[in-house]
Amino acid sequence: MAERDVTALFEGGAFFEGPRWRDGTWWVSDFYRQTVSRIAPDGTETVVVEVEHQPSGLGWLPDGSMVISSMKDHKVLRYADGALSTLADLSGMVGGHLNDLVTDANGHTFVGNFGFDLMGGGDPAPAPLIRVDPDGAVTVAAEDLYFPNGTVITPDGSTLIVGETMGNRYTAFDLGADGSLTNRRPWAVFGELPTTSSFAEGVAQIKVSPDGCTLDAEGHIWAADALGNRCVRVAPGGGIVEEIRVPGGLGVYACQLGGDDGTTLLLCSAPDFFEHNRVAAREAVLFTTTVDVPHAGLP
Repeated sequence: MAERDVTALFEGGAFFEGPRWRDGTWWVSDFYRQTVSRIAPDGTETVVVEVEHQPSGLGWLPDGSMVISSMKDHKVLRYADGALSTLADLSGMVGGHLNDLVTDANGHTFVGNFGFDLMGGGDPAPAPLIRVDPDGAVTVAAEDLYFPNGTVITPDGSTLIVGETMGNRYTAFDLGADGSLTNRRPWAVFGELPTTSSFAEGVAQIKVSPDGCTLDAEGHIWAADALGNRCVRVAPGGGIVEEIRVPGGLGVYACQLGGDDGTTLLLCSAPDFFEHNRVAAREAVLFTTTVDVPHAGLP
């Protein structure tokens, strides 16, 4: 397959995550500039809201208000009518920073977390996926996930698929109208579950480390491979059918299909993901490329 043309859309960020396409524009979090912004298709940035404790995943409730995972204080925030409020406080339920999220058509928000002190050099540990209902009620939706991260929901709303960055896999669940997750099963397996409690040794056993991701209309997932400096298109079962790399050898940490026809793939890139390297630097880049199969499902 011919290599796809990759173009820089926006430069000068710190670390981009949570990309979404909505209302004819891109939306994206920047961890270390502490911003949620819109990025127009011409690359113009408009800061929507500042999030003091580091924004990551983004979603929208049925009433149109935006939900944002606030990483360091373990809160899910609601942004509406120009005001930021706390929808739910997950303190005491998670072992590390909050991370990506997805909100279903009924307003249930599923939030992942690191599970351990990644930036402080902690040892990996299993983590829950937390469900936050529109009224702020909080439930442990699933347990024993290895760094639950980018998550997608199929177009019919019946299946939720979550990437496990430290687990070499995607895991699927049946998604109920009430937000319940049942019938847990592998969706894609890239390798064995790492057998060590050391982060460095565990990383060496990872074949694909799924980060931010997006679903297409053929039921494949485009996944940022956080440790592989690439974005891969994953078939059910775990086959890699395409990979995209970006200029400069940068890492790719999230992606999203969007654009008017759903075939523009936005790639969130930076030299690495370590806070001590990224917090003051402005080296993150948003790239775009065009793919063959359009977006489907959520986010």
